[in-house]
Amino acid sequence: MKRASWMLLLAGLAWSWIAFGQSAGVIRPFNGRNLEGWKAKPEGNQKNYWTVGTARLDPNNPERLLVEPGGQELINATPGHGQGLDLYSETLHGDAIIKLEVMVPRNSNSGIYVMGEYEVQVLDSYGKDDRPGPGDMGAIYGAQPPRHPKYRPPGEWNTYEIHWRAPRFDASGRKVANARFEKVILNGVVIHENVEMKGPTPGGVDGREKPMGPLMFQGNHGPVAYRNIEIHPLR
Repeated sequence: MKRASWMLLLAGLAWSWIAFGQSAGVIRPFNGRNLEGWKAKPEGNQKNYWTVGTARLDPNNPERLLVEPGGQELINATPGHGQGLDLYSETLHGDAIIKLEVMVPRNSNSGIYVMGEYEVQVLDSYGKDDRPGPGDMGAIYGAQPPRHPKYRPPGEWNTYEIHWRAPRFDASGRKVANARFEKVILNGVVIHENVEMKGPTPGGVDGREKPMGPLMFQGNHGPVAYRNIEIHPLR
C-alpha cells in the first residue's frame, strides 16, 4: 500500500475511533485478567516477564516486585534493568485522555509511550520533588522536566492523567502539525502544559509518526506495575 493511501486509512480509523469513543465512552485496553490484546516488542532473546496479578515490594529486595495471584494489575516482574520486553496494546488511539496508575520499586525505571512513540517518564524519583531533572518521574523524555511534581515512595501507586493531541497529516501523508501534550497531571498536580513534540522519543514501537498508535509500556529498564488503564476521548 502506498504511503499516502496508508495515511488516509489511518486518518479514517482515527476519526472512527473518536466517534466510537464519544458514543461508547471509556476504552479499557487491559481486561484485568490476562495479556489478551497486548503484544511484546521483540528484542533479541529477551524474555517476556509481563503478567497479571497483585504487585507488592519484595521485603527481601525492595528493588524487585513480587506477584500474587488474583489481582487485576499489569505487572512487569523482570528481575532487573536490561531484562524484559516492552509491551504495547493492540488498541490504537489518537487524541485522548489517558488515565492510569503506576507503581515502581526502588531505583526502577519504565515509561508510558503515548501512541507508542512519545514517552512520559516513569522512575523512582522519590525525594526529588524540589529538583526534578529531564529524566525523572513525569518528565517528557527528551523534551521537558516536570514542574513541581509530588512524588510517592517506591511501592506506592502514582496516578497519571495525560491529555494528548496526535500529529496531523494532510491527504498526501505530509505532517502538517506536531503532536502535543496539552496537559500532564501527576498525583493531582499539573506538571506539563502545551508541550509540542517535534518528533518521536527514541525506543518507541517503530519510530514513525502516524495519526494513531498503541499505548506502550517500557519493560526492559526494570520492574513496574500498571492498573486502572483508561483511554478517554479528548474533544
